[in-house]
Amino acid sequence: MSTDSNGTLGTSFEPGAGVAGPRGQIAHPDSIAHTTRLQRRLYAVGEHAWCLVGNGLSNQTFVEAPEGLIVIDTGESIEEMTSALEEIRRVTQTPVAACIYSHFHYVNGTRALLGETVDGRLEIYGHDRIDLNRGRYSGEVGPRTSRGVVHQFGVLLPGEGPDALVNVGLGLFFRNPDHAPYTPGYLPAAHRIDAPQTFTIAGLEARLVPAPSDADDSITIHFPAYDLTVNNLLWPALFNVFAIRGEAYRDPRVVLDGLDHLLELAPQHLIGTHGPPLSGRAEIRAALLDYRDAIQFMWDQTVRGANRGLSLNELTSFVQLPERFQRSHFTRQFYGLVEHHVRQIHAGLFGWFDEDEANLLPVPAPERARRLIDGFGGVADVRAQVDAALAAGDFRWAIELASWLVRCERGADGRADAGTPEDRQRLAGALRGVARGTTSANLRNWCLTRALELDGSIDLSRFRTHRFRAEELAGEPPQQAVPVLRVLLDPARAEGLDREIRFEFDNGAAAGLHVRGCVAVPTSGADADLALSLDQATWIRLLTGKLRLTEAIASGAARCTGSRDELLRVLAVFDLPGFA
Repeated sequence: MSTDSNGTLGTSFEPGAGVAGPRGQIAHPDSIAHTTRLQRRLYAVGEHAWCLVGNGLSNQTFVEAPEGLIVIDTGESIEEMTSALEEIRRVTQTPVAACIYSHFHYVNGTRALLGETVDGRLEIYGHDRIDLNRGRYSGEVGPRTSRGVVHQFGVLLPGEGPDALVNVGLGLFFRNPDHAPYTPGYLPAAHRIDAPQTFTIAGLEARLVPAPSDADDSITIHFPAYDLTVNNLLWPALFNVFAIRGEAYRDPRVVLDGLDHLLELAPQHLIGTHGPPLSGRAEIRAALLDYRDAIQFMWDQTVRGANRGLSLNELTSFVQLPERFQRSHFTRQFYGLVEHHVRQIHAGLFGWFDEDEANLLPVPAPERARRLIDGFGGVADVRAQVDAALAAGDFRWAIELASWLVRCERGADGRADAGTPEDRQRLAGALRGVARGTTSANLRNWCLTRALELDGSIDLSRFRTHRFRAEELAGEPPQQAVPVLRVLLDPARAEGLDREIRFEFDNGAAAGLHVRGCVAVPTSGADADLALSLDQATWIRLLTGKLRLTEAIASGAARCTGSRDELLRVLAVFDLPGFA
């Protein structure tokens, strides 16, 4: 177990390790070197398959079957998939016959395939939960997930200079800037699975097996005739039990089942959702064994430490990967961090409370920060200690101390995130110190994004308000957005209200909300005496703030049933500019 002389973790980052990258980035040399594995390249895998790496965050895979080309994963946009098709057309002109989704993350470029098929016929295969998962993170929790993506993937980092993006661990970038404006092109799977199933796809036998990974709709795809397996389990970095952007718990035990299945298959060729493919049974087996054992080690030792009564802070020092896992990039911390994974395993098994008394009933912010500052002798003394820690490269301590200075006051938005410009720079400096010494893309990107916000270089306020996106709303039934409004209800405005409203759309659908004091309960709307009738285009403009409800009613674009003033009063309880 690796710890530094102070008994703290020594593998998450190395102070002072940063070197300059090709665009002036200051980062850990291993992180810069990792970029070479992620560069754009079309790999030939055996005699009948190709894997395009570096076109986007995910790979696009092509398998040539007797009756056509099978495409696996279509990326983030139509533009991304179009670029991949241009690449594959340099080696084969076989028409596209089918598409398989490995999981829901990379399914948004499928429409680009239609022009590559015979007569527009495209058979699509995927897990039964893909549609559910696509909506899970874009509705009620949209602002939090969007903000998490911006932080984890360094979306707002500059193109050049010390803070510039190096990579995102599993790929070069979240979205390839060459592919803007990222037109969505998802098509749902007609052939859905929730259990192991064998299909004949384009004349080729394909075994599709559910294999939960970073998504519970992941599948492993095996082509026996080609001794080829495509998976979303083995990544070019240690598996991410914890996603710093914020996601549901990924149970390592379930991931181990999928990896053991890969070992049983023992394929000659293995293609992943991310990173270069592998060929050769011995090489594949060695990579899989290290990968699955690293994950089991984290789970086993976290449980062992928790059973011994270690707090979370103790656990993160207690559980550190042995040297065995430093020999391969597959088990290096190029994406997430072991200490974060340990915390997530504990939370997944036991919840947030780690039996540390101080975490049971903590003093609320910003009062806690003010008391800590007073206890340390006042603001001047804390600042002096921050500056001393920065000078010594003691960035963990500098972050904690500087965060008190920033979090001891509330800003204009009511969040405990204020402080003087000088104190915000202190915290930003400590975060940059961590960013420049870590191999973890997630940690580097998060720290630098927060540092840029602290020093005023970027503004993340738009990611702290609920923003409906017109392109997403246009692709779903209009009534689907109605239940989302319940998480926008302001209880102070709704106090004393007990009214139900029905939304009627031009597609014949309807949905209701019963505003009952401090909650808005989704209903069918059948019993409501207040109704709002409108078409989808008007609904989208209202939700996106392009139109106010009073204007829509005045113009006739929206029509009221019941009291207009009462309807406006009910809808005004929601945090939406269009309803204000």
